[in-house]
Amino acid sequence: MYILGIAAFYHDSSAALLKDGELVAAAMEERFSRKKHDNTYPKQAIEFCLQQAGITAQDLDYIVFYEKPLLKFERILLSVVNTFPKSWDVWREAMVSWLKEKLWVKSAITQHLKVSYDRVLFCDHHMSHAASAFFASPFREAAVLTVDGVGEWTTTTLGTAKSYWEGEGSGTNEINLFAEHRFPHSIGLLYSTFTAWLGFRVNNGEYKVMGMAPYGTPRYVDKVYKIFNFDPSSAAFSLNMEYFDFHHSVERSYSHKFLSLFGEQRPPESEFFTMKTNPERSAERAAMEKNQYYADVAASIQQVTEDTLVRICNYLYEKTGQKKLVMAGGVALNTKANWRLLNETPFEEIYIQPASGDDGGSLGAALWVHYILLNKPRSWVMPHAYWGKGYSDSEIKAFLDERGIRYERYDDNIDKMIDAVVDGLTKENVIGWMQGRFEWGPRALGNRSILADPRTDAMKEVVNTKIKFREPFRPFAPVILRERAPEYFAYEGVDTHEAPRYMLMVAPIKEDKQDKIQAVCHEGTGRLQAIDRDTNPRYYDVVKRFGEATGIPVVLNTSFNLRGEPIVTSPRDAFNTFSNSDLDMLVMGSFLVRKHK
Repeated sequence: MYILGIAAFYHDSSAALLKDGELVAAAMEERFSRKKHDNTYPKQAIEFCLQQAGITAQDLDYIVFYEKPLLKFERILLSVVNTFPKSWDVWREAMVSWLKEKLWVKSAITQHLKVSYDRVLFCDHHMSHAASAFFASPFREAAVLTVDGVGEWTTTTLGTAKSYWEGEGSGTNEINLFAEHRFPHSIGLLYSTFTAWLGFRVNNGEYKVMGMAPYGTPRYVDKVYKIFNFDPSSAAFSLNMEYFDFHHSVERSYSHKFLSLFGEQRPPESEFFTMKTNPERSAERAAMEKNQYYADVAASIQQVTEDTLVRICNYLYEKTGQKKLVMAGGVALNTKANWRLLNETPFEEIYIQPASGDDGGSLGAALWVHYILLNKPRSWVMPHAYWGKGYSDSEIKAFLDERGIRYERYDDNIDKMIDAVVDGLTKENVIGWMQGRFEWGPRALGNRSILADPRTDAMKEVVNTKIKFREPFRPFAPVILRERAPEYFAYEGVDTHEAPRYMLMVAPIKEDKQDKIQAVCHEGTGRLQAIDRDTNPRYYDVVKRFGEATGIPVVLNTSFNLRGEPIVTSPRDAFNTFSNSDLDMLVMGSFLVRKHK
C-alpha cells in the first residue's frame, strides 16, 4: 500500500511517501526549486518520491493533505471580520491567494496526479504534527505536545497516543488530543513577533533569535509577561492582543503599543556586536549598548518560551502519567528549550520529529492515514533522517567530466579518501561534504554538510565570513561519536537519546572541554549531533579518524549552502557553492575536488 503525504501553501512545502507504513522518500520542495522556504505545490518533491519508489501516481492508494483548508479559511475570514477595517489588506491578500489556489487543493492534486477525488484525504494540521512524531518514534505509548504558530485554528495541543505492533494480533492505534489553545493565542506567534522586531524574517529567523539570546541577560522577562499570560495550574496561556497586529496586518506583527514597551525595531540586516562577541570594538559604545539591549530582549523571550514549555510539560505529565513524550510543530525546533524539557520535567524520554515544522506535516498526514484511519499494526521506527534524493558515482562523474573539473577518484579506496579529508581538516581546510541521500528536515546531518576543525575560535570566523557569509554571532554545531558524547556534553543519556542524533538539543559543554572545541562552543553550549557508524559510516569514520589524529573526536558541522540559499541537493548545487565561496575541498560521493588557487 502506497500513501503520499503533501504539505503546501504556507511555508516549507514537502512530500513524503509511505509503503506499507514505512517511509520510502521525503523531501522539501525548496531542495529542487532552489527557492528557500518554497511554499508552492510540491510538484518536484512529489515526482522525486514516486521515482524513488519506482511507481507512478496510479499506484497510490491514498493522497493526503496535511491540513483542512476550509477550516483555515474560516479562521482567516472571521479574524478579518472581527478586526475590520484594519484588516482590509489581510482580506485583499487572502482573496488573491485563497481564490487562486489554496481553496482548490483537491483539484490541484487530482489534476497533477491524474487520480480520482475519492483517493484524496485531508488531515487536521496538529494531528499531522502529532502523528509525525508518535508514529516515527520507538514508543508504544506517550504523551503528545504540538506547538507552532497556527494550523487551522489550533496553536498548541496536549494529548496521549498509543499503538499496537505487528505480531500482537488485533489492537487499536489512538492519538487523543484532549486539550488545545486556539488562535490568536500562540507561543509560536509570540516568538515570531519578537523575531520580526529583532530584524529577522518570520518563519526563517527564529533560530537567529536563539543564537543571539546567549549574548544577553533576560532582564526584561517582566515586560514579556505584560504581553503574555500563563496559568501554571491549567497550562493555559493568552496574548494581550493590544500589543500585536499579526491578526489584522500584513505589514508587521507587533503594534505601536509593543513599540512603546520595547522600543524601536532593530533594523534588518544591521550589524550585531556586543562586548562578548567583539570586545575589540568597545569604542563604539552607543552601537554596542543598543545591540546589548536587543540581545537582552532576545534572552528574555527565549527564557519565557523555555519556562512556558517546561510548565506545560509538567502539567502534561501530571495529567497523563506517561513517562515518554513526543513533540512536533515549529516550536519543537527550539533546541535550548528541548534540553530543559529533558532535564527539568519528569519525562524520562523525549522524541522530537526531525522535520517538526510544516514540512513534517506531509509525513504526519501519511502516517495518520496508515495507522489511525486504516488502523494498521506498527512495524516501523524512523531510523535516520536521510530520505531525500541521492546521486550515484556515475552521475557525479558525468557532471565533473562534462564541466572539465579536475578530481581525485577514490571509489576503490574510500579509506584513503577519508584520510585525505582528515588531513585537510587538520590543516584548517574547510570541506564541502556531499554523500548519499539528502536530509529530511532543516538540519544538515552529514550528507550535505560543511566540515571544519572545531578546535580554534578563529575557525568560526573563517567559516562564517568566507564561506557562509552570515551573521558572526550564529553558532556552529559539533558532531561527535555517540559513544564519546558523555565525555564532552553534560546531560544524562546523551549517548542513548534520539534527539542528539538529529541536532535537536543544545547541551552544556563540560568546562574542561570548552577550550578544546572553541569553534563549536556557543557561550558554553553546543547543538550537538551524536552519530553512530551503522547510520552513516563515512561520516562517522571522518570524525573518528579526526579524533585519532588530534585527540578530539569532534568536527564542526554546518549546512552546505550559502546564506539565503537552500541546502545543496545535486552535484551542480554543491560545485556552485564550492566555486562561489572559499571552501578548500569538495567531496561528492567517491570524488574529491581541491580548490586550485
